[in-house]
Amino acid sequence: MTDLTPNSSFSLTLRLEIPNRVGMLANVTQAISNSGGNFGQIDLIEQTRHISIREITVDAASTEHAEAIVQAVKALPDIKVLNVYDRTFNLHRGGKISIASRIPLKTVSDLAMAYTPGVGRICNAIAEDPEEVYKLTIKQNTVAIVTDGSAVLGLGNLGPEAALPVMEGKAMLFKEFAGIDAFPICLATQDTDEIVSTVKNIAPVFGGVNLEDIAAPRCFEIEERLRRELDIPVFHDDQHGTAIVTLAALFNALKLVHKSMDQIRIVINGAGAAGIAIARLLRKAGAEKIWLCDSKGILSVSRTDLTEEKREFAVKAQGTLAGAMQGADVFIGVSIPGVLTPEMVRSMTKDSIVFAMANPIPEIQPELVSAEVAVIATGRSDYPNQINNVLAFPGVFRGALDCRAQTITTSMYLEAASAIASLIKPTDLDKEHIIPSVFDERVATTVAAAVQRAARQDGVARS
Repeated sequence: MTDLTPNSSFSLTLRLEIPNRVGMLANVTQAISNSGGNFGQIDLIEQTRHISIREITVDAASTEHAEAIVQAVKALPDIKVLNVYDRTFNLHRGGKISIASRIPLKTVSDLAMAYTPGVGRICNAIAEDPEEVYKLTIKQNTVAIVTDGSAVLGLGNLGPEAALPVMEGKAMLFKEFAGIDAFPICLATQDTDEIVSTVKNIAPVFGGVNLEDIAAPRCFEIEERLRRELDIPVFHDDQHGTAIVTLAALFNALKLVHKSMDQIRIVINGAGAAGIAIARLLRKAGAEKIWLCDSKGILSVSRTDLTEEKREFAVKAQGTLAGAMQGADVFIGVSIPGVLTPEMVRSMTKDSIVFAMANPIPEIQPELVSAEVAVIATGRSDYPNQINNVLAFPGVFRGALDCRAQTITTSMYLEAASAIASLIKPTDLDKEHIIPSVFDERVATTVAAAVQRAARQDGVARS
């Protein structure tokens, strides 16, 4: 497999004591380069006639690669490694989010209005008219990010504590990209009934619920029950955020190859929450030929081991992923690293489209097939065409909260996908530019506007 590109998620800073002689720093940089490290900043901390103290920032491709870089520097004569900082761990120390007051609290009168006795008047106002809670509290702009830690990223069932860093990160993205206050709720249970009951009991505080990293098939029932029993938007991002951005990317990729959604055959590898949601949304968008594969191959009607969700997409064909790929127009991977081979890609039709979205290592390295496909996308930021949920969920919730949607409908998903795709002008569309950057400031507002329009058309908006 092609080596992964070094990236900032495996970034470290080395503090070194280097003899103040010509060529010594060059020896260090050469050792790091020979080890495959990617240089960032080099800072001079202190210098005397005899030594220099420098900090060198280096990106690696993995934990093992980072350790190899450190060992290569330690092996140099006369170089002292004073300290090694893992920049990602340092960034997370103490957590990544905090709660801040919106108003000053400096005088007795401030206190009397913000808290007792003045706050009692606000409580009575809400008791008399519960709708006032949206005007007089944080509910109007607050989302609960709920997980049970059963499917954390691609790492597995790590539990609620280990899931917390992801939920904190999600809260940051809500705030940075849509101005929404979100809070992580990591539950110490993986029982479906308990999760549903707990979320219902905390719902009065929140204007919406974002479900995150809950394993399939329980995630389907949890979402469905909460949607039915709550009057605020409930959104499982692993399903619908992934599906929205995938559809947006596919809209533009198909424009490039001049193919239509109803004519192509799509292979989706990975039949968990994301795979099922992608298939459902693509079907709503007009796709008619979708073959899903799991670890045992094609979801075939001849199989007796399929869940209810998998049976929804069972086809007459049977066999392996390799067989499914023969003659396919599109591959969408939400599965495991390295499962797709160059030979499988070469068996696809002309002008094939490959979305290899497994993270952090895709189903196939883009370098292996980039010359043989019309479009390739991944979930990584260090390759073109990053399919990233942050393009969807901030804007979806911004729109849903602003119109006080009771729920989030399929039409809202479809309009969100179309809105994301529309941000790539026809003159800018090419094989390495089918989806906007996550830092494109137009994305959240454009998606929010589209979601609000769809909510009003569907009759679920309350304002």
